[in-house]
Amino acid sequence: MSDVLRNGWLKDISARFFAGLFMCVSATMIVMAGLHFYQGFAPDKDFVSAVIKAVNDLFIALATYELAMGIFKEYRHNQEDDLFMSIRRTVTRFVSVVVIALVLEGLIMIIKYSQLDLAGNLFYPVAVVVAASLLLMSLGLFLRWSRDV
Repeated sequence: MSDVLRNGWLKDISARFFAGLFMCVSATMIVMAGLHFYQGFAPDKDFVSAVIKAVNDLFIALATYELAMGIFKEYRHNQEDDLFMSIRRTVTRFVSVVVIALVLEGLIMIIKYSQLDLAGNLFYPVAVVVAASLLLMSLGLFLRWSRDV
């Protein structure tokens, strides 16, 4: 069993499988974004809502793409000395995409609720923006504390 793990072929196959799986999810989300955008042109649909759905789908596609690339790079990695820097870059890219998606979602919800005079519901989008801010601050702390590792 140790020869299997030492040779790395199982790790390589697993990395390729899961990276491919997340790439398929990303491609599916891109297709869904196109469909949501196209459906926005229907006379009975709200175009702005369709564009918002399409943008959300594209951000999810970008996040899953970043996850796939991170898995592919990290688990196929041959040089162990460079692993921490590679993980820091991957975590930074992935969390950045998630933070951007959360902030945009929160801001879109704030604008939508403000236009619909639903001021009582503004707590939820504000909470999303605050959570994204906390996530970004946590990323900064992670980068600072892992700088010298």
